[in-house]
Amino acid sequence: MKLALVSTLAITAALAGCSIPTAPTAVSSLDGVFTAPVGRSTATRIPNGSQVSLGIVYSRNTLANRAYLQDYHANAGTGFGQSLLVQPIHDAYVATSKPDLAVDWVKASLQRQFGSVTVYPDLQSLRAANPDVVAIVDSRSQLMTSRSSDIKADVSADFYDKNLNYIGTAQGHDARELSPVWADFKRSEEIVADINQQQDVQVRALQKFDQSLSNLLTRPTDKVSMLDETTGRKLY
Repeated sequence: MKLALVSTLAITAALAGCSIPTAPTAVSSLDGVFTAPVGRSTATRIPNGSQVSLGIVYSRNTLANRAYLQDYHANAGTGFGQSLLVQPIHDAYVATSKPDLAVDWVKASLQRQFGSVTVYPDLQSLRAANPDVVAIVDSRSQLMTSRSSDIKADVSADFYDKNLNYIGTAQGHDARELSPVWADFKRSEEIVADINQQQDVQVRALQKFDQSLSNLLTRPTDKVSMLDETTGRKLY
């Protein structure tokens, strides 16, 4: 049996009465973490291995992004996603807005490279614990709204030595521009395929992060590009 066509009018009407969370405005990954300029470490490699402890602090972007995804996920389950005509569309919104996808992935990636990985609530707590290496993890996502189907994901980890001098950055980015899900006449299966791109974009960004992390840990830091791929500017 063929899936029913979902018209522009029906989708627009379903979305118009609902509040779809929008991505928070991004700030610097170091905003609220450091209160003074950060120096450059003399280390040419990031220490890693089974004997090395790593302390993590999540940036304001990461905390705001997780709250945004929690809101998006909850609304997909009981709000805008629930009112979208067919169950597969609702399920796709829920499945592609996992709040902890990025932080869980990054933490697991780091656990494969360091002997111990501990997340601290703030820099003061981390400094008291005095781990061998410090990482500031920054994660941002932009999912579909009622007005835009542009999707993107950014994730990075800035590494510092135990004296909080900067060593290097691992990062991943991916984006996709799609036609609005309510544009023209789309089959529900086509809408579901578009929505599923949300998770695909997030996963590709994380896979690129893993490759960047591998490059950073296996090469001297002066041989690894310190440029932000999306803006071309120096990170530090």
